Amino acid sequence: MFATIHRIFYGIAWLMAVIGGLVLTILVLMLCLSIIGREASDLLHSTWMQSTMPGLARQLLDAGVGPIFGDYELLVGGLAFAVFCFLGWCQITAGHATVDVFTSGLSDRTRRWMQVLIEALFAAALVLIAVQLYDGMNTLARRRSTTFLLQYPLWWNYALALVPAIVTAAIAVYMALVRLAEAVTNRTLIATAGADH
Repeated sequence: MFATIHRIFYGIAWLMAVIGGLVLTILVLMLCLSIIGREASDLLHSTWMQSTMPGLARQLLDAGVGPIFGDYELLVGGLAFAVFCFLGWCQITAGHATVDVFTSGLSDRTRRWMQVLIEALFAAALVLIAVQLYDGMNTLARRRSTTFLLQYPLWWNYALALVPAIVTAAIAVYMALVRLAEAVTNRTLIATAGADH
């Protein structure tokens, strides 16, 4: 039964990380295209281009050569979504950075209880973040705030980030319970790096 539950959480975390990776890849490509477009626009507006090939410069500018409109606004919303997609994977695989200098000499039992505390703190923080995202989304929806350029409702960014934030919080709570069970039974239920899925 436990192995099945762990596979489900592990699979959800993996799927969220893949989705986050795809979104991040799209954002990077969009940003690269926008930077190339901005540089091309600067070149087309340059004195040299306007004096040597004004017709071509005007045609290309009229065709839309330039930065992607609202790229920063899209980047902000997409990055928040991607970060929360990756956090669940980081939780279930114990992928956070650790410093073992002070704990390497401790007994296994003591390290297990320290891990319970760490996972509980992570779970509490991630649940709090999800709750605050929800509150922020509702506040922005009530205020009818919009982004500056694209003028889409600002709460959409919060709603987009809220979905993986809730999933990440659930994974963090699950991992805290797993580490608590490991500390109580004094045995490893899942490997630290999530290798035994």
